[in-house]
Parts: sequence; structure tokens; C-alpha cells
Amino acid sequence: MEILQVVGVGIIATVLLVIVRKQRPELAVQLSIAAGVILFLFVLTKISAVIQVLEDLANKAQINRYYLTTLLKIVGVAYIAEFGAQICRDAGESTIATKVELAAKILVMVLALPIIMALMDSLLTLLPGGGPS
Repeated sequence: MEILQVVGVGIIATVLLVIVRKQRPELAVQLSIAAGVILFLFVLTKISAVIQVLEDLANKAQINRYYLTTLLKIVGVAYIAEFGAQICRDAGESTIATKVELAAKILVMVLALPIIMALMDSLLTLLPGGGPS
């Protein structure tokens, strides 16, 4: 079971972090980042499989690839921001973590804007007398 491996790495990293934090607190953040990267690399193949399935579904549904790419970028921004914010919190910098999360929310809105505009255009064409002629 892959989840057992993920949890095992997480528990080992946590135990090491507790020990290192007492002896050499300056290394704790670096160890935390390394553990996070290792866990991310472990699930990277799963992420690529999910992306492939979504691409296949988008092709079958004849959805514009731009929208799928944008959606995947939004998900990526959310995951990366969460990872970065947790690293900041681990380092004791919760105010910076909050700023990272705020910046991610703004970036998500910016990325989503073209999809929102396309959705609004579609809705306007469905309304009687609405939409561009």
C-alpha cells in the first residue's frame, strides 16, 4: 500500500525533525523542506496519471485545451502555495504564511478570469436578446 509508505516517510521525518529541532533548530526547516520534496516526488507519478485522465476526458468532451490547462495551473498554484505556507508555519512565520496564501488566492482569481469571462459570454448567448449579435 502506497499510503503506508507515504505515512512512514512522514513519521520518520517528524521524528527526525523533533530530534534535530532540539539539537540544531536551524536545520529543522531544511529537513522539513527536504521531507516535503521527497513526499511530493513520491506522488508525482500519481499526479501525472490524473492529468492524463483529465486530458483524455477533455478530449472526449471536446473541451478547449486552454481551459483544462488553466484549471491545472490553478490546482498547481493552490498546492504549491499550501506547501509554501506550511513551510513558513513550520519555521514559525505564520504572518508570511498568510501572505503566501493571500497571494495564491489573487493568482487563482487572475488565472480563472478568462474562464469566468467565457462562462459569462456563454450565459449571455443563452439569454433572449442577450449576447453579441
